[in-house]
Amino acid sequence: MARDEGTGFPEEVRQWLQQPLTAEAAVRIALLNNRELRASLRDLGVARGQLLQAGVLPNPAVEVELRQQEDPGLPFEPQAEVRVEYGLTQAVLSVARARAAQRELEAARYRTAAFVVELGYTVRAAYYAFQAAQQRVAIATQALDAFAAARDASQALFEAGNIPELDAATQDAAYESARATVAQLELEVLERREQLQRLLGLHGEATAWTVTETLPRMAEQEPALENLERKALTASLELAETQHRLEGAAQRAGLTSVEGWLPDVSVGVIAERKSPVAPAHGEWEWGGVIHFTVPLFDRRQGTRSASEAEFDALMERYQGMAIDVRSAAREARNRVLSTYLRARQYQQVLLPARQRVMRQTMLQYNAMQIGVFQVLQVRREQLDTELAYVDLLREYWTAHAALEALLAGRRTGAPLGPGSGASLAGGTEAGGH
Repeated sequence: MARDEGTGFPEEVRQWLQQPLTAEAAVRIALLNNRELRASLRDLGVARGQLLQAGVLPNPAVEVELRQQEDPGLPFEPQAEVRVEYGLTQAVLSVARARAAQRELEAARYRTAAFVVELGYTVRAAYYAFQAAQQRVAIATQALDAFAAARDASQALFEAGNIPELDAATQDAAYESARATVAQLELEVLERREQLQRLLGLHGEATAWTVTETLPRMAEQEPALENLERKALTASLELAETQHRLEGAAQRAGLTSVEGWLPDVSVGVIAERKSPVAPAHGEWEWGGVIHFTVPLFDRRQGTRSASEAEFDALMERYQGMAIDVRSAAREARNRVLSTYLRARQYQQVLLPARQRVMRQTMLQYNAMQIGVFQVLQVRREQLDTELAYVDLLREYWTAHAALEALLAGRRTGAPLGPGSGASLAGGTEAGGH
């Protein structure tokens, strides 16, 4: 993959960073550039190495013995004996070990695939959180302007003697409180940006990226969620990983059982060079040898018991995981539907209602039937409704991303299987503010 010499990032990443990022572009950048993901992909080399080692045949054992003839009166000419032995049992069992290691490699591949899906969800959640934080700052800034106008108006009226000092002090305190809220929201924008930045793996000049300013609007119709449990079970990478680990554990248990009763057999060849006084002076004599152990006491009872317990534990986890996946599917469906209905209520009813209230308030203000403070109060209430709508939009799109991850095979927030060691550096909470 071509990399830009100035930034060290792939050329595709540089092109995406030149324009406002979408959620999909952010996920693609993370898949190309996230260091934790790249490390987890290299972790597959551990399982591949274990598979390679499991299938390697044992080395032959060679023994060379030199000794002097017993008669000290004869000139020195040592006798030589060479033994070459090879373990037949270990050679035969290496095939079974390789099959068990193959299952572990397949499990590691599913585990890495689950990490890819998890990363995609986490990037989307961080992206929506950053977008929502930007929108909240923009809305809160408008509300701050309304508070500032109310403060200035109350100060002018107080100086003119038309309102008591309490009213002016109340408006000033409300303005200062709004300023503190805006400062807090501005800090949240910076924090959300850095969380997303870590997931994207960007640094240096590449950190000047921007995103589209507003969260996307929801579809007019409710999302289709039929047969969600069955789809989640079929797609689950966690179940597939655990199934391969079960198969590997079963094969290891069977291998241990065979090792318990199978003698450790090795065969060999012996070559001996006779001494000078022997009839066949200087010639080699050949013979054979066979060694084997008798599995009388040690029949791998403890190892076999541990393997069976490992299989039983994996089976319990597999069945529990299937239950959890079904529950996660129902939970994801409920969250998506709930946030969709609530956000649609804001989008179709509450926001238009607040706009109508604002228009009618301005008409009454222009007719001099209400004062400026009532207008500003209505404006602040309208902005508060917009803030709540932004939060619901972020919650909906985050729930939607979690549902997509589930249907792609990964429950969000579920721990990865053993042997991964992967963690999403800088991950964001899906529903945090």
